[in-house]
Amino acid sequence: MTQGESALALPSVVLDTNAVLDWLLFQDPGMQAVQAAIEDSTVRWLASPRMREEMLRTLHYPSLAQWLPNSERTLATFDRWSVPCAEPEPTRAGPFVCSDPDDQVFIDLALAHGARWLITHDRALHKLSRRAALAGLWVLKPKDWHGP
Repeated sequence: MTQGESALALPSVVLDTNAVLDWLLFQDPGMQAVQAAIEDSTVRWLASPRMREEMLRTLHYPSLAQWLPNSERTLATFDRWSVPCAEPEPTRAGPFVCSDPDDQVFIDLALAHGARWLITHDRALHKLSRRAALAGLWVLKPKDWHGP
């Protein structure tokens, strides 16, 4: 098995924007296990261009100014650790439609790429957790994730 093939064999995780902020900006202890697994290459963090664009946009919110976000450094870390994926086809009907259209991309990417976990604080995504579990996707809060 080549290094690329072994990387593909790793379980995958999708992080919503708030989970990424918890890790890269707030250093929230609830993200330590996820961060360690990504940095140790125990799991692959999947992200799409739209997720990266949302991160950049969010870093410029006035409400985050007190944390002095360094957009360049944060995006460099995002790019270093995330595995870029093509935008998933948006789900428009069925059991995996999120009540918040802005969050649809997270569940779509996770399901399209067979991710094992979607790490989020978002209530709209957590409402899909029972249905997602039937498809093999665990929707969890960062503090509830304990690794592969």
